[in-house]
Amino acid sequence: MNKSELIEAIAKHADISKAAAGRALDATVTSIRTSLKKGGMVTLVGFGTFHAAERKPRMGRDPRTSEVIEIPARIVPRFKPGRLLVEKLNETTKKKRA
Repeated sequence: MNKSELIEAIAKHADISKAAAGRALDATVTSIRTSLKKGGMVTLVGFGTFHAAERKPRMGRDPRTSEVIEIPARIVPRFKPGRLLVEKLNETTKKKRA
């Protein structure tokens, strides 16, 4: 599912216009990004938790030249799925297998 398909689904389920759904999605993504940038977490009960984690500097290898390079530390987004989301995914998988 891409962004336009997600906006369409939001509009249909919430019975709002696609424009309003697009603004709502953009506001949600911006709010999550802002919170993570400040070092916070965003928890959506039943869905999961977004948080920022620090990746330590490490050594790597340039695949073209085989030269050893240093990869700098950086902050990366992480997502931990909630229990309910995992249960629902596995419930669907069990139905497909049966």
